[in-house]
Amino acid sequence: MFEETRKKTYKIQTIHPDPVYNNVVVSKFINHVMRKGKKDVAKKLVYSAFSDIKEKTKKDPVETFETAINNVSPDMEVRSKRVGGATYQVPMKVNRKRAVSLAMRWIIGTAKKKKGKPMDENLYEEIVSASKNEGEAVKKKETMHKMAKANKAFAYLAK
Repeated sequence: MFEETRKKTYKIQTIHPDPVYNNVVVSKFINHVMRKGKKDVAKKLVYSAFSDIKEKTKKDPVETFETAINNVSPDMEVRSKRVGGATYQVPMKVNRKRAVSLAMRWIIGTAKKKKGKPMDENLYEEIVSASKNEGEAVKKKETMHKMAKANKAFAYLAK
């Protein structure tokens, strides 16, 4: 009698690893940096930042980048949930994929906010400081964790 309606399923696109470092996460980062479809500009910015990391810190840029991503990616976040007439901030675990995406977004966002220097230098500074567990992006993660801890009382609303 009734037809069952289901949500449309979407095919998840596979992202190919970048040609220089052969890493999928770096390729995703380039895609996050990209604006208005200008991938070559984004590649130049990211590769320039990575070469600065290699020259100035004498460490592997991909390792430094991955530690930065791990340091910035949040474990918990708060989501708004409406119960009755009130809206509660409910702490929830963050999916790994979303955590990495948030970390990239925060690193790029904090690099963009800094003025006076080229974007590649700002990216370099933010990645290095995040790998040392300092910097604006790490502060953002800690703020999110504090909010989740403060709203622990509403954890029973999470489903």
